[in-house]
Amino acid sequence: MKLIAAVDNNWAIGKAGKMLVSIPEDMEFFREETMGKVVIMGRKTFETLKDRSPLIGRVNVIITSNRDYKVEGAIVCYSVEEALKAVAGYDTDDVYVIGGGTIYEQMLDMCDEAHITKIDYEYDADTFFPNLDNNPNWYVAQTSDEKTYFDIVYEFVRFVKKC
Repeated sequence: MKLIAAVDNNWAIGKAGKMLVSIPEDMEFFREETMGKVVIMGRKTFETLKDRSPLIGRVNVIITSNRDYKVEGAIVCYSVEEALKAVAGYDTDDVYVIGGGTIYEQMLDMCDEAHITKIDYEYDADTFFPNLDNNPNWYVAQTSDEKTYFDIVYEFVRFVKKC
């Protein structure tokens, strides 16, 4: 499985249930990477999506502890373990964990690759991705050239878990 996220210099990913910033090239990268694949997310992340609708062209798996939670067009699971069973029939290279913070933490050890958009800024945030720069089990396998969107500087970094 893979993880995909945009983080700032402190590995922050959000505040008050919202993304820190929206960069069109990052959004396009996310679409290209996940289209036709399986995405696993927590309920709060799902509820930030446009119209609270499943992402089109993907199998959406939502993890929540609320057993009454239902979403048409998505697979709703009540634990990480249940979500893993729901995606067991898919190629693990086609399964992406897309947030939020708690889901990233819970599923990090189950993943072997992370696509991280690193934004060179420190935002006011309350939700974080596990810092892979400080994790000895992960290494940088590939880094894009530095990119800019107005005054935002960022790069795409692919981390791989050590065997």
